Amino acid sequence: MRIDGEALLKRLPGVRGRLVPNRSLAELTWFRVGGPAEVLFSPADEEDLAQFLSRLDEDIPVTVIGVGSNLLVRDGGVPGVVIRLGRGFNAISLQGDPADCLIRAGAMALDVKVAKFALEHGIEGLTFLRGIPGTIGGALRMNAGAHGGELKDVLVRARAIDRQGRVHEVGVEELGMSYRHSEAPEDWIFTSALLRGRPGEREEIARHMEEIQAMREEAQPIRSRTGGSTFRNPDGHKAWELIDAAGMRGVRVGGAKVSEKHCNFLINEGGATAAEIEALGELVRALVKETSGVELHWEIRRIGIPAAVTEQD
Repeated sequence: MRIDGEALLKRLPGVRGRLVPNRSLAELTWFRVGGPAEVLFSPADEEDLAQFLSRLDEDIPVTVIGVGSNLLVRDGGVPGVVIRLGRGFNAISLQGDPADCLIRAGAMALDVKVAKFALEHGIEGLTFLRGIPGTIGGALRMNAGAHGGELKDVLVRARAIDRQGRVHEVGVEELGMSYRHSEAPEDWIFTSALLRGRPGEREEIARHMEEIQAMREEAQPIRSRTGGSTFRNPDGHKAWELIDAAGMRGVRVGGAKVSEKHCNFLINEGGATAAEIEALGELVRALVKETSGVELHWEIRRIGIPAAVTEQD
């Protein structure tokens, strides 16, 4: 498969946002690895995104990314159009009467910023977002959670645009959310969410958020090039305990390493390739299966094609 952004660009409809061919994605992910997007599209706003999708040829693949916190881009790059929402999708605001404790957050709003916004307005119930290193859009897609909370606990409605450019606004019950999973159609691109908290005391909310941050810094390698939790917790187990019991703490493949601080985190120690990170993850899965009989499933999203595929073309 060949990545040729300049050729693809000629086939794309006009936009008010930006279309960039052969755009490196490595610097847009927390792992700092991976190949280019054939074309990277940053829509100006929801209308720009909807019109682009409605006019886009159906045979052109579309992939959506956020801030790259829970993402591994393979070394060969991502064919087709990669959509990364920008400033037109990161607004956070109160909705309705302040006593309703409703917050509208754009899909590109950072989870931590939504938590801080809730703190500023004395809204309790969203502090768990302080512990999630991603965006509201990503949280919607996978029902992200941490520290005893999940997005489905506070979500009222979500807005999304499908592959044909149609806008959908649905209630939380229509998304079929469960542990790290949503049944939203794969072609939906989330654009915003309406969240509900409850009245709270700012001092207590701030204290809880500080506790969450302190726990993250103590237990997780948050200063490293990592993609967050690598595997979902299997029923009745904690992934890190299974990995540790399999003797994988600190194991390396090339420049990739299983964190010694929290072994459900993979780290790019510098110079790692996406292939090395993925190979290390698969080695972890194999040894956990061999030692415990439990199969781990990736929580980190992997997209694109291996470098070997492009080299063969």
